[in-house]
Amino acid sequence: MLIHALASEMKLDAVTTEYRGHARDLGRQAADSDDIDLVVALGGDGTVNEVVNGLLHRGPDPERLPRLAVVPGGSTNVFARALGLPNDAVEATGAILDALRTGSERTVGLGLTSGTPGTDDAAVPERWFTFNAGLGFDAGVVGRVEQKRERGKKSTHALYVRQVVRQFLGEPGRRHGAITLERPGEDPLTELVVAIVSNTSPWTYLGNRPMYTSPKASFDTGLDVLGLSRLSTAAVARYGTQLLTSSPERGPHGRHAASLHDLSRFTLHSKVPLPLQMDGDHLGLRKSVTFTGVRRALRVIV
Repeated sequence: MLIHALASEMKLDAVTTEYRGHARDLGRQAADSDDIDLVVALGGDGTVNEVVNGLLHRGPDPERLPRLAVVPGGSTNVFARALGLPNDAVEATGAILDALRTGSERTVGLGLTSGTPGTDDAAVPERWFTFNAGLGFDAGVVGRVEQKRERGKKSTHALYVRQVVRQFLGEPGRRHGAITLERPGEDPLTELVVAIVSNTSPWTYLGNRPMYTSPKASFDTGLDVLGLSRLSTAAVARYGTQLLTSSPERGPHGRHAASLHDLSRFTLHSKVPLPLQMDGDHLGLRKSVTFTGVRRALRVIV
């Protein structure tokens, strides 16, 4: 029904992804084509991330690249909801068709990660993310969820909550972290247990409840970071409560919480390999990752 609705308004070629990375390959083909003006991604945040990385495989060029439209089809759909689209696929399709008729679009900034010169991770390829990334605790939770999904478990918010608890109980350095954040011209932040990087706000959703780690984050600015240097039982209870009650005006705060806004470039180093996630996709263990906030990277239909 969704494909029929879209096809009624435009010439449409529908392709079903068949393997991990297929959406990226399709995005790459669209970027290299001379006759594709719009790419519609129907899926969750992982599918959208792949499409974006395919579209930007030669770098950002908003005026040349096809525009992107997102129809939410996953369990959380943070990117689509952050753009202001309905979380229902049918309603979102209607909103996209209305936007196409009126020419409503915006050019959003994105996050870009790369290997850090002079480190073991120097050769890691660049990768774009649309709404968030994380090194440490939250990425460990994502990895645990992916393992459960590979074993047939359905991706639900209850599953995420259970894995948060298990990650906390198994976190070896929750009192003294291994992460250091370095940025040009500033003193480093040291001994972070977790570093959550946001390209927009909210950070994620628990059901229909938005959760804000960096309320000022925006598609129109650089990257924001929330760093936590303590994850004791009391600290987790405090930050968990603050997340559940967070708002566009205030996120987690306190003596062991550091909030940075509108960063153009910084690097996260770790003394030990830690899990890395981007847009909810677990990318393995890293000791060093460089982040760049790239403004006006891609046109999206809103």
